[in-house]
Amino acid sequence: MNIAVCIKQVPATESKIKPAADGLDIDRTGLSYVVNPYDEFGVEEALKIKEQLDTGTVTVITIGPEKAVEALRTCLAVGADEAIHIKDDALTGGDALCTARVLAAALKKGNYDLIFFGRQAIDDDSGAVGIHVAELLGLPHVAGINKFELNADGLKAVAHRQIEGAAEVVEARLPAIFTCQKELNEPRYASLPGIMKAKQKPMTVWSLADLDLSAEDVGASAAKVKLEKITSPPVREAGKTIDGDTAHAVSELVRLLHEEAKVL
Repeated sequence: MNIAVCIKQVPATESKIKPAADGLDIDRTGLSYVVNPYDEFGVEEALKIKEQLDTGTVTVITIGPEKAVEALRTCLAVGADEAIHIKDDALTGGDALCTARVLAAALKKGNYDLIFFGRQAIDDDSGAVGIHVAELLGLPHVAGINKFELNADGLKAVAHRQIEGAAEVVEARLPAIFTCQKELNEPRYASLPGIMKAKQKPMTVWSLADLDLSAEDVGASAAKVKLEKITSPPVREAGKTIDGDTAHAVSELVRLLHEEAKVL
């Protein structure tokens, strides 16, 4: 069984994020980067399935600048078999749909039975790319899964997803796309031998031309969502302390909520 996992390199969660001077991006000076945490669930699930079946390949795919190779190498170090890196300056300024067009074109070049995405990327939180790809490829998809079971014949999969007050169980015929949520599994860590082996595993680099795409298809001019400006949230004002006995404190709190906070 051939499995693809689409991943994204994102700033580490402990990074201090601030807008760039032009307000059109974040200031990336000194930031550290990691594999998007939700994508790690997809990688782990793909590796588990391969180990269960004792056959097939796991391919990780990403779009990004040269630095994105680090994320691919991390996935290769934990057990993925090969990586595809799509990089092209013309991709700058694209939105989630543009990203999906690129990934869909890349996935068409492979013969994948299963395709995993993270539920969302923690930098922009759009949660749309995997679903867009499914639509573009005409494949069934199940979003936000926290349990996955492959049928014995390998032709169908059963996915569980949490909905309000219940769990939903969905059966999908393969090939299909699944976006992964917390609780699906516990991602493994790379071992030293795995890190060394990762350096020898295949790393394919594609440009837009390799995918028969142009900047007009996926660049800033093709984006349906335009970024106007990134700003920091307003600085929170210091809180107030109300002195006095309980009766006075309650009375004063109600007054402040009504007259200043205007929530009553």
